[in-house]
Parts: sequence; C-alpha cells; structure tokens
Amino acid sequence: MRTSRLLLIGSAIALTVSLTAAQQPAPAAAAVSNPRTEQFKRDVGLEVDAMGENIQKMNDMVFSFAEPGFQEFETSKYLTTILKQNGFTIQENLAGIPTAWMATWGSGKPVIALGSDIDDIPQASQKPGVAWHEPIIEGAPGHGEGHNSGMPLQIAAALAVKKIMEQQHLTGTLKLWPGVAEELLGAKAYYVRAGAFKDVDVCIFAHVGANMGVGWGDSGGNGMVSVEYDFKGESAHAASAPWRGRSALDAVELMDIGWNFRREHLRLQQRSHYVIPNGGDQPNVVPPNASVWYYFRETSYEEIKKLWEIGNTMAKAATMMTDTEYTMKLLGSAWPAHMNKTVAETMHANMVKVGLPTWTEADQTLAKAVQREMKVPETGLSTQLGPLRGRESIPDEEKRGGGSDDIGDISWNVPTVTISYPANIQAGPGHNWANAISMATPIAHKGVQYGAKVVALTVVDLLTQPELVTQAWDYFKAQTKDRKYVSFLRPDDQPAIWLNKERMEKYRPEMKKYYYDPTKYKNYLEQLGITYPTTVKPAAK
Repeated sequence: MRTSRLLLIGSAIALTVSLTAAQQPAPAAAAVSNPRTEQFKRDVGLEVDAMGENIQKMNDMVFSFAEPGFQEFETSKYLTTILKQNGFTIQENLAGIPTAWMATWGSGKPVIALGSDIDDIPQASQKPGVAWHEPIIEGAPGHGEGHNSGMPLQIAAALAVKKIMEQQHLTGTLKLWPGVAEELLGAKAYYVRAGAFKDVDVCIFAHVGANMGVGWGDSGGNGMVSVEYDFKGESAHAASAPWRGRSALDAVELMDIGWNFRREHLRLQQRSHYVIPNGGDQPNVVPPNASVWYYFRETSYEEIKKLWEIGNTMAKAATMMTDTEYTMKLLGSAWPAHMNKTVAETMHANMVKVGLPTWTEADQTLAKAVQREMKVPETGLSTQLGPLRGRESIPDEEKRGGGSDDIGDISWNVPTVTISYPANIQAGPGHNWANAISMATPIAHKGVQYGAKVVALTVVDLLTQPELVTQAWDYFKAQTKDRKYVSFLRPDDQPAIWLNKERMEKYRPEMKKYYYDPTKYKNYLEQLGITYPTTVKPAAK
C-alpha cells in the first residue's frame, strides 16, 4: 500500500460526542476513582472523541482488506505503520507467524496489553449498508464476524491514553497485538508459548457485539482442538483394477460415519464438526491421499482431550478397515475462557459512565431491515446497557456447549477481560455475510468509538490505581489455585500459516480493486457508491 494512503492518527478532527451517564448504578465492587483519576478519564474520553474521523477510516480500511486467517498481510502492514508513526516499537513475526506482531510503548509497570482479532470469514463478502445478500466479490472472503473493528478500537484507546501519559508523566507500558487466525483458533496459544504475555499485568481484549458488555468468571463456552487427519493409501485405475487400490477417501468417509454414529453417545456439552479439504483427485483414480479436518469442542481441558482421543481411535479404526495409514496435524486450539472479576467490574463502571451511542433513524432502519431479511424479531439496535454478568464457576451440567475463542489461553496466563462493543446488528447467524452488513457503516463507527472510550477509561484506572492491578492478580491466583494451564500444543506443533494461502492467491488480485482509499473518499460507503441505508431491493428484471 502507498504510504500516502496511510492514516495519520495525529491529525484527527474532534467530534462532539461526550461522556454520558447511563441510568444504572455501578457495581458495588468497582474501585472509587480519586479526583485526579477522574480528570484524566475526562481528558482521555475527549481524546478518543477527537479521533472519530480516524477511527472510521481505520475501521473501513481493514474492512476493505477482508483477509482470512494467517493471510492478514495488508491489515498488519497498515496497522503497524500507524503505530510506528505514533512512536510504538514493533516486534514482527510474533511466535513465528508472519502476520503477527507486538507493538510496545512506554516503560515500567503496569504493563497493559490490548488486543483484538483481525481475520475474516471465507465466502462472506458483503456490501456494507445493504440489507440483503449482495457480495462485493462473489465467493470472496469478508468480515462476516466484524473483526475489522477491534484493532481500530484498541489503537484509538491506546493513542488517547498515550497522550495523557505523556502530558501527566504517568508510568506504564502499553502493548498492542492482533488476534491472527482466530477463526482457526490458530495463534494465541503460540503467543503464550512464545512468552508474549510473561511480563503483562492485565490484558484487555475486544470483540464485536450488538451491545456493550463485559463479564467475569467462567464463560460457559467451550474450548477446542482443531485437528486434521491425513490418510494415505495407494492409487489404481478405479475401473480396470480397483482391487489394486487402497482408498484414502474410503478411510475418511468411514471415520466420519463412525464419528456421526458416536455423537449419540457423547455429552450434550460437546460440539464437533468437520470438512473434507481433500477428497481425491478425480473419480477414475482410487484416491491415494485424502484428509478430514475436525473441530472437537468441550467444556474443559480434560473433556477436550477425551474427544481428541476418540477421534484418534476413529482414524485408526478407519485405517484398519481400508488398509491405509494416517497422520495427524494440530491446526489450532483454545482453552475455555475465565475472565477477571476486578477488571470486569472496573470496566463495567466505565460502561455506565460512557453509555451507548445515540442511534439515528437511518441506523435503526438498517438494523430492522436486516432483521426482517433474516427473519428474526425486528428489535433494532440496543438502547439499554446490559448488566454486569459473572459466575465464579458454572456447574458442568448447566453448560450446553457453544463457540470457542483462543483468548481463553491468555485468560489462564494473565488477568484478562473481553469487552463487547455495539458495532453489529443482532440478526445474522454468525460467520455469515449478514454479520458484515453493519461493519463499515455509522453503526460500527459509533460502536467502535464508544468501545474505545470504555477501554481508554479502564486503562487510566489501572495506571493510576495500582491496587486494582493487585486485586486483579489476587483474583487470578485464586482462579488458578486448583486448575493450572496446560497447553494443547505439543513441542513439535507449529502455526498452520499455510492455511487460506490458495484462497487469497485466487481472490486478492480482484479484491485489491476495492481497497478503501481515504484520500479520495470520506468513507467506504461513498467509495462503493452505496446510499445509507439501502433497505429496498431493486425490482427483479
């Protein structure tokens, strides 16, 4: 990308959005800020407001790159250039991953790490602001999870805090890092193994949502391992001499049949799913190679390992039935998350202070149109902040499975919370084009700005009230007293950096034509020629 197109944060134009008070009390356990801290928080809130235009540009730029896991080269180049221009030092190739990095500024304690995911979803290309399925490029990847918004949020928060730290001579270190290949659960366990968080005091993670929220304790979600089984047989002419062949595809299919019969006898909490990335070459050749890729999800390290072992048994049995062989690759992993109570309470108090964005009629019109298109209740965008939620532990019998996020690995190594911020619409099924509709519109721009303000205020609390960091670690020590983190990674496992390479080689040349150019267009909607909101389908021809 040309340097002239890079966003210069220092030239931000001030917006008029200010801190607002929500109509609900702060949690009883939240720290009581002193007048000095409160003044710093007012100042940092104004700094975030002043970056409104640049938040929009960062958000839209990353949306336009639309890079899936391990292929986030343009995204990482763009974001690290912004950070370099603002005085951060960059450690590239973090944990041996070409698109991963750690940006650092400041000195001394506390060390606060701010992260968010940057990858997107295959086949989720979607025009923003259009309330039905209309891809920018048919079949191309797109931000159908909203991961284009999180690092712009964290960068805005960090730069606002950095300015206050410089003005007030506050001690502390800021670290920013991207969640590479989160949809593959492919990076964060490697970050931990590489020691990326060994000196961090608190980690604040950001993930897009449809409301502002934070929780603590047992997440109730699943952890997982991502495992590919590669079968090897012998080729033969499928018509002339099939008896001389040993089909690797037969082994894959038999493994899958065995697993699907076994599902009836697995715990309700488990979630498991698979794809066949290689089913052979052509029908008249007995497939000598074939592979199947599984996600095994469960509620604890021990139960995940059991699922993995069952998978290994199925693979071995399939080779015995087909006279083939198999090897296995671990492509990713995630621990179930456990978030920090002290930091969550502190953050929620700041959510109460900041409140939710004021949505315009156009914002609500788009939201309801998307909900109507997706056949879900037409509730529009959230207008009431949710309560702080948390439970120290959730009985296993109450859990019913769900998604996974490798932020769980970090949450068992350093006090961690995840902020959910209102940049998406409660409508899409997740990992879908519908979840991309709002992500380069005023809905996302406002949601990111408000989320950045909450993060910035929380970081100021941690910098100026050392007792909060002490209390966060007291909670973390209690959390880890009887349950210790053991990585799923084996010594020889390496990041699966080859994933999605062929996909991007296919689509990137065409996608480059649609990269956002902020030197010519105010926003990405303008560049694409989209009227906001577009909610009425054109008449069929």
